[in-house]
Amino acid sequence: MSVRPQRILTGITTSGTPHLGNYTGAIRPALAATGSAGVENFYFLADLHSLIKSQDPAMTQRSTLEIAATWLACGLDPDTVWFYRQSDVPEINELTWLLTCVAGKGILNRAHAYKAAVDRNREDGQDDDAGVTAGLFMYPVLMAADILIFNADKVPVGRDQVQHIEMARDFGQRFNHVYGRDHFVLPEAVVDEQVATLPGLDGRKMSKSYGNTIPLFAPQDALRKLIFSIVTDSRAPGQAKDTDGSALFQIHQAFASADESAAMRQAFADGIGWGEAKQALFDRIDAEVAPMRETYEMLIAKPEGIEAVLRDGARRLRERYAIPTLERLREAVGLRDLSKVVLAMPDAGDATNVEAAPPLFKQYREADGRFYFKLAQGDRVLLQSPGFEQPREAGQRIAALRRDGFGVADAGLLAEGVDAAEVIAALARLAEADAAKAREKAGGVA
Repeated sequence: MSVRPQRILTGITTSGTPHLGNYTGAIRPALAATGSAGVENFYFLADLHSLIKSQDPAMTQRSTLEIAATWLACGLDPDTVWFYRQSDVPEINELTWLLTCVAGKGILNRAHAYKAAVDRNREDGQDDDAGVTAGLFMYPVLMAADILIFNADKVPVGRDQVQHIEMARDFGQRFNHVYGRDHFVLPEAVVDEQVATLPGLDGRKMSKSYGNTIPLFAPQDALRKLIFSIVTDSRAPGQAKDTDGSALFQIHQAFASADESAAMRQAFADGIGWGEAKQALFDRIDAEVAPMRETYEMLIAKPEGIEAVLRDGARRLRERYAIPTLERLREAVGLRDLSKVVLAMPDAGDATNVEAAPPLFKQYREADGRFYFKLAQGDRVLLQSPGFEQPREAGQRIAALRRDGFGVADAGLLAEGVDAAEVIAALARLAEADAAKAREKAGGVA
């Protein structure tokens, strides 16, 4: 039986010109992680998301071009990963609506971006929703569709984005519960605590909002000028200098090897002049960036080539995953071919019909905010869990029951009037059904 590769999905925001902080904090570590055995990587340009913040068509187009060219120039290989533009996969939009119909508004009310907008309005004495678009409010549902349509297992994000992954889990779990089977894998957020935030020209976090960035592919002369404008203290050559809190040293460290970093640390202690230190930083960055800059400039000069890469990636991805997935989901929710309608419904009281279907684990969230699961055979509940604080806890308990079977420690889950033998038999039927589905999928589209 073939094993499905682990799927890792990375969203790339298409806003602004990429800078050194984007490269060291996101691009370089993401590309370093590709190529692992048993892993399928998805990289997409989140151009639909960018419309929430910007309504400048020319800037949206230019930014998408620059960022696509940046990832390609930095080494992304569209022949070995999935590389596509979000807006080229219309099935994402359709899935967004299907998820919208099960997403709780109360959960969306708690989204960080929406709450921040409401808080600003209250501080200014305005209506809570003044200036808040439906796009901003529904952003987490679109993000969930990006992830769930390809059943991504892991999503690398910053700590501020973890909430969105939890929401994707919640919406996927709710859909699974409403429509009676595991249509979606529940994704996990991956936060790399080792990725350092690069300081900008003024020592604060390098950010377009601060205007302190160093563009990744700035021309060589412009790069040197920007590096020489990094703020330093007034200590003269010959005076020892601190590496702690030094933006110049931190940027150098992000590009240097361990030996190079140790040498620069010693040079600081020995009183290296700031001009000499900045020249060393320029030399080190330019050595890494120059070959990529040349490739980037060639790509930018032929935007039709980038367009072809993105279109081809989306076409292949739609055929392989998106279109078949939406066909299954449309069937699941009842958006079906009317010529195949079942006119005679089975008798709900017919026990043979109940027994024919395999038992199901159903996860759901109650009004108390806690997460529950039950094992049901038709309308008959066999196991009923207590409430869990996190959905993952419920999922782990289900996984243990599937893996290890029903044991003495699980006796407290028995529903009223149900004995252990009935549950053991139900779990066995479920295992048989899972095995049958796995055999059907072996070698096919997952």
